[in-house]
Amino acid sequence: MDTIYSINGPVVKVKDTKDFSMLEMVYVGYKRLIGEVIAITGEYTTIQVYEVTTGLTVGEPVYPTGSPMCATLGPGIISNIFDGIERPLKQIEKVSGVFINEGANVPALDTERLFKVKMAVQVGDRLKGGDVYAACQETPVIMHYCMLSPLLSGEVVWVKNDGHYNINEVVCRIKNGKGEIINLNLTQKWPIRQARPVMDRMQISRPLITGQRIIDTILPIAKGGTAAIPGGFGTGKTMTQHQLAKWCDADIIVYIGCGERGNEMTQVLEEFSELIDPKTNRPLTDRTVLIANTSNMPVAAREASIYTGITLAEYYRDMGYHIAIMADSTSRWAEALREISGRLEEMPAEEGFPAYLPSRLSEFYERAGYMRTLNGRHGSVTIIGAVSPQGSDFSEPVTQNTKRFVRCFWTLDKSLAYARHYPAINWSTSYSEYLDDLTDYYNTNAGPDFLRYRQEITNILLEESKLMDIVKLIGADVLPDDQKLVIEIARVVRVGFLQQNAYHKDDTYVPLGKQKLMMKTILHFYEKAKKALSEGVLISDIINSGMIEKIIRIKYDIPNDRPDLFDEYLSEIDEVHDKLISEVKEVEAV
Repeated sequence: MDTIYSINGPVVKVKDTKDFSMLEMVYVGYKRLIGEVIAITGEYTTIQVYEVTTGLTVGEPVYPTGSPMCATLGPGIISNIFDGIERPLKQIEKVSGVFINEGANVPALDTERLFKVKMAVQVGDRLKGGDVYAACQETPVIMHYCMLSPLLSGEVVWVKNDGHYNINEVVCRIKNGKGEIINLNLTQKWPIRQARPVMDRMQISRPLITGQRIIDTILPIAKGGTAAIPGGFGTGKTMTQHQLAKWCDADIIVYIGCGERGNEMTQVLEEFSELIDPKTNRPLTDRTVLIANTSNMPVAAREASIYTGITLAEYYRDMGYHIAIMADSTSRWAEALREISGRLEEMPAEEGFPAYLPSRLSEFYERAGYMRTLNGRHGSVTIIGAVSPQGSDFSEPVTQNTKRFVRCFWTLDKSLAYARHYPAINWSTSYSEYLDDLTDYYNTNAGPDFLRYRQEITNILLEESKLMDIVKLIGADVLPDDQKLVIEIARVVRVGFLQQNAYHKDDTYVPLGKQKLMMKTILHFYEKAKKALSEGVLISDIINSGMIEKIIRIKYDIPNDRPDLFDEYLSEIDEVHDKLISEVKEVEAV
């Protein structure tokens, strides 16, 4: 029997053994703590333990399993709350109370719950990896398709009748090419560090609609895309991810709380259980998976949590669903990598992070994509990762390396957050590389004018940025009226369009149609105001007309389901400016 030779935090070493293989899952000590082999040399086998090693002593046994660290995939994942290695926290609480006991041996999925299973195959059918052989209603809004593991294939030789079964009951048997009989239940296992195979990676062409104007209009993300949300403490990273999780048009949300504070995860759990999904009028938890690995949980499990989360996401993607992953935050995950690397006495790179930090980040983000699955369905995994640079220093390694592997970068600005401007995304330092990929979608679904309006709004913000540099030096009074107008219109764009109120029934989520009409109204006012200035109207008269404040309040005053009301605003803008011009002409005539 192999025994522990040394213990250094979560890192355990076994000496002089050839019983283990790389990335093999093992049980460590008499409490059978879950671990994974991460290094093998001629003398030592190094194991990373995913549980607290307090009380573990040298000489305790280490048990091999012969298989890698795997996630259990099957009905019962949705609505559940797991820790970083897919242990269900609600079930653990029933067994060990509010604190997780070491070696808590609880199945990942409920083995007693019965699902109404409808078989999708019959005797004689030939199955290949990814083919569906059974289906059951996992939640009222998610149909779960039981698929053959990508590693298997064969001919169906026995099928059970439709009925109510638990996840471990055999519902089908196949004979593989070697003549072996393989029993199929409702589950399968898959190594968390290995991406699930697909038929084809497809071109990205559809946006992830979030209902947040600064994202959907100015900085869009595609389904199957990747985005980073970097920001210092208190800038709203978690809040922004909550809002996207509630409102984006993904079918399933996988929320990974990776090393965040316990009170934040509590807020997530409470909010998500109370929220009603606007698409289904059901609780949002009916299409949500939560992975809670808070900052006081074992650091090694934090490192595994994002792999667990993306493996669950890929599983549902293979059923043809669109998944959005909220990883909060990848900085805490990188810190776990750094701590384990230090325990392993590896040579540190920049700021103490391991030299392989970039490759680990790329492995994670590269598992996003819009795919054609092995069974011919289309599904996607979109990754939105929060980054928490210390002191809001975006030049630190995690932010810079993340920037290399994502195509959407939403920079959170401390000054915007402190001014209560949410989402606090700085439009001048953020970018999205997906606009060209999504042009056809916007032209077809939002109309050909949508992107033109977007470009004009962006130009106004850029012009304001240049003018504010002058204003800071010499003040606004010296600017000509047309430049003062640009600054006023930019304020309308910032406050009336980019700023959004998550607690207002019409402003928390805004459909693309209303976003387009809001831009149209702002730009119509701008054109009319420029014309009025050319006719001799003073900028002060335009400001005092009251239309600017009225346009800013459009987001509250016009319900999402009443686009016809925008015509009244356009007509009022025309009337106000025509009146101002006529008054100037009357004065000139006198």
